[in-house]
Amino acid sequence: MELKFDVNEYLPLRDVVFQTLRQAIITGEIPPGERLMEIPLAKKLGVSRTPVREAIRMLELEGLVVMIPRRGAEVARITEKDLRDALEVRCALEELAVVLACQRITKEGKEKLKAVCIAFREAISTKHVPSIVNGDIAFHDAIFEATENQRLITLTHNLWEQVYRYRVEYVKDFSYHDVLVSEHDAITNAILMGDAEQARSVMRTHIYNQEAIVINNVHSQIP
Repeated sequence: MELKFDVNEYLPLRDVVFQTLRQAIITGEIPPGERLMEIPLAKKLGVSRTPVREAIRMLELEGLVVMIPRRGAEVARITEKDLRDALEVRCALEELAVVLACQRITKEGKEKLKAVCIAFREAISTKHVPSIVNGDIAFHDAIFEATENQRLITLTHNLWEQVYRYRVEYVKDFSYHDVLVSEHDAITNAILMGDAEQARSVMRTHIYNQEAIVINNVHSQIP
């Protein structure tokens, strides 16, 4: 585990440790079920145990860490309930976004959507999970930008980090990549043609295919 620790003179040390561990958890660098032991983490980050302990408490409040009797802190496992809750919200927002995008997308927006769709296909060819995840985010961001609804964009960005762990899980399934590319292509084509019903239908399938993939991939981790 290589943790990227960037000291920020404007933040308390516990907040820097918190952000470092939080990023490692949501990206899967620290996997679900792994114990967070204060002394090893403090040594790795070059800090005392106090900011590590405080950061772990903050992560517990966010639901990213759970305290297990006689074991201590460990990264919260992905549960089927958490997954379904998050994807229900995401699906509603994504369906609204593609409908609005069909109505409001500009010429520049169309060019950007086509560009990020191509970039995603190229990222898939690398088999590099972080690049694929970032490409997926860029694709969906372009759709939300096309809605020209800043409140919707803000709501979605607040949700992104909560579903990041799930994104990593389904992207890791290379057998799904061809389907993922074809779904992005279909969504793009529907928006470019202004076909709101088709865009909504494909987006719904896209989101719930991801749910099935994640549940299958982490089934052993679901309580």
